[in-house]
Amino acid sequence: MYTYFTKNKILIANGAIALALLAGCGNEESENEETTTAWDEIQEQGSMTVATSGTLLATSFRDEDSDELTGFEVEVVRELGERLDLDIEFTELGFDEMLTSVNTGQIDIAANDIEITEDRSEQFIFSTPIKHSYGTAVVRKDDLSGIAALEDLEGKKAAGASTSIYMEIARDYGAEEVTYDNATNEVYLRDVSIGRTDVILNDYYLSTFGVAAFPELNITIHPDIKYAPSEVGLVMNKDNTELAENVNSALEEMLEDGTITEISEEFFGGADVSVKPDIEEN
Repeated sequence: MYTYFTKNKILIANGAIALALLAGCGNEESENEETTTAWDEIQEQGSMTVATSGTLLATSFRDEDSDELTGFEVEVVRELGERLDLDIEFTELGFDEMLTSVNTGQIDIAANDIEITEDRSEQFIFSTPIKHSYGTAVVRKDDLSGIAALEDLEGKKAAGASTSIYMEIARDYGAEEVTYDNATNEVYLRDVSIGRTDVILNDYYLSTFGVAAFPELNITIHPDIKYAPSEVGLVMNKDNTELAENVNSALEEMLEDGTITEISEEFFGGADVSVKPDIEEN
């Protein structure tokens, strides 16, 4: 009797150990699956998907002659891909759509002169800043659109993207919002020139480039309006911390060795946007 129960106890114990080992293997496999990160998947694929508009002069646009996608941030991202040994797959999207795509994991990075703000930093990871600037206003050349200061925006028609920091400023000052669906710079600027809209609040460097590209239009950079110093970075999903670490490591090298300065000077008329501007806000 004693031997029978002892053998059964041994059999039961061995069975329990076997089950525990199987469970342990299962847990180990689950843990391995759970620790696969977006960065692991990117490395396995050998490529990153990057959203950009293709319609924002100086930072993301199509070359007039070759129709090739280029611009400051496009070329920064291409160099980033070289340093991370990854191919870059660009997807051209509107501003709101690209942020949604980053949030849902359909896109790895958004690169489109996206300002780093407190609210956005709560929703996304921003890279090390690659561009520093400030806000200005594009107005009609002949009468400055009747605007002397930001306080004069009340009742004026301000063109831009609805969720941009610049449209938020326009709304705060009482401007009437006019939005477009990923329109080209020429459409925005021509509408100011002919009086369909009155003003475009935007980044100084982008605005300068845009105005210079269309000398036939009745537009200019407002000589007295400077506001909202800004920083721009690449945007990533809040959970993709390992991707962000690798992106930042490469960008910091590019800032240190002058690569980003060289790209900036090519697209911003010799200006180095990697350096903070010294401005007094009006």
